[in-house]
Amino acid sequence: MAKKSLKVLGDRFDISYEIINQDKTKDFIVLHGWGSNKGLMRQSFSKFLSEFRHIYIDLPGFGNSTTDIKLDTVQYSNILNEFFKVANIKKDIILGHSFGGKVATLLNPDLLVLVGSSGILVPKSFSVRMKIYLNKFLKQFGITLFRKFFVSDDGKNLSPHMYETFKTVVNEDFSLLFESYSGKALLFWGKDDTATPLETAKKINQKILNSKLFEYDGDHYFFMQQSEKIAKVIKTYIEL
Repeated sequence: MAKKSLKVLGDRFDISYEIINQDKTKDFIVLHGWGSNKGLMRQSFSKFLSEFRHIYIDLPGFGNSTTDIKLDTVQYSNILNEFFKVANIKKDIILGHSFGGKVATLLNPDLLVLVGSSGILVPKSFSVRMKIYLNKFLKQFGITLFRKFFVSDDGKNLSPHMYETFKTVVNEDFSLLFESYSGKALLFWGKDDTATPLETAKKINQKILNSKLFEYDGDHYFFMQQSEKIAKVIKTYIEL
């Protein structure tokens, strides 16, 4: 594991990363989802695609990477672009899971691999809408004692700036950004994904002209059991 310290956006970020197959010339960058870290992604994909140099990264605010400010997804991509320059990393293939898929899209790699990516907004259920309404109503009167009952699981146990980051990124609509991506894309999805439902994958597939969608059994973390199959598809696609 290594670390690089960068100054971007007027602030300093320590980026924790790990490189595997250092003698290879083409790069395979892997980005985790919200609340996760590089270790989970390394565990899933490090055994495969040995012809590539693998780069596993903790996004700022996760794992061993730091941030002291609120960020949005564009800012995450700006930080990583600077990191790639400093670390001499090429954007040959970038795989992004969930939130990492949005970051990967903005990085505009030669081959984009989206795994249960977020970015297509799903209508909130009535109960969620009511929680949001009640939370805002109580905040008008300075009542914050019940905040923990209104925060989603992904937003719990976060520092104040990471909670603000979460509230920002969870409401980003990437529809136009998916449409503007002009490269090749592979989409991998779990049929039982409730965090980023399969319907959102089909919409992304329509928006990215040069994309293919592959469906697998499993939920939002289906890739942990299907990583070998995903790697085989990637390998086949790059050899075409």
